[in-house]
Amino acid sequence: MKISTLTLFTALAVAVAAPVHADGRLEKIKSSGEIALGHRDSSIPFSYLDDKQQPIGYSMDICHKIVDAVKEKLGMDKINVKVVPVTSSTRIPLLANGTVDLNCGSSTNTVERQAQVTFAPTTFVTATRFVAKKSSNINNLDDLKGKTVVSTAGTSNIRWATGANDQQKLGMSIIPAKDHAEAMLTVNSGRAAAFFMDDILLAGLVATSRDPGEWVISKDAYTVEPYAIMEPKNDPEFKKVVDDTIIGMMKDGSLAELYKKWFESPIPPKNVNLNWPMSEQLKKVVANPTDSPDPADYQ
Repeated sequence: MKISTLTLFTALAVAVAAPVHADGRLEKIKSSGEIALGHRDSSIPFSYLDDKQQPIGYSMDICHKIVDAVKEKLGMDKINVKVVPVTSSTRIPLLANGTVDLNCGSSTNTVERQAQVTFAPTTFVTATRFVAKKSSNINNLDDLKGKTVVSTAGTSNIRWATGANDQQKLGMSIIPAKDHAEAMLTVNSGRAAAFFMDDILLAGLVATSRDPGEWVISKDAYTVEPYAIMEPKNDPEFKKVVDDTIIGMMKDGSLAELYKKWFESPIPPKNVNLNWPMSEQLKKVVANPTDSPDPADYQ
């Protein structure tokens, strides 16, 4: 049988296009009946484990709202929600390879990361600071010259600390920790003098520590970190559902309600209250949603 050039071209085009369609997360979720949410173990109060070892938090609640929107978009009565633990180092690869469909944690939106993934509208704005023991009398970067410090592997914070160490010739030895809990333990045990991380995460770790009074968070802020739900790259249909859901939450006030729940009220498992009012930076984002990775847009 003889195949025309046009027929052959059409067949090849369909063959090439089919995987792209099949790879769309909405199609994947519809065919499998399941959505996978990446969660963190100790990113308080965004995504962490409660006393029953279940992931909870501000970002998790946002993601569950997104699940409801996806279910409505696809006309499905039920979607099975699979929760997958991720770390700062694994969250991007697991999203990129399809193991998870959304990363529901404390991910900073950066230009570098946007080469591999994309981000929903910003839902929190934080800054890099460090935490140390009060007894160490460490208050600024100069006090850390020649000392050992720690930060979590795969974060924008450890990248900043490494750059600052080189540029300012601080002579610090920087230890990469697998997660935030391990980093705090490294300082608590005396193996490091300070832990560089986003200030809100440090506040959560201090508030839930055995003795919050023995810790101090630096007054100086070194970066601006816009947090957002991390999405798969090159999937505009899925991104639209996610982004529209979050923008809708900003407009109807439900995001502000979630903020009060997790940042200005007692939270499990120890019923601590972070007493962290919404910043002017975040109020600006809620009024004018953006998924920009540029820190200057949050000033």
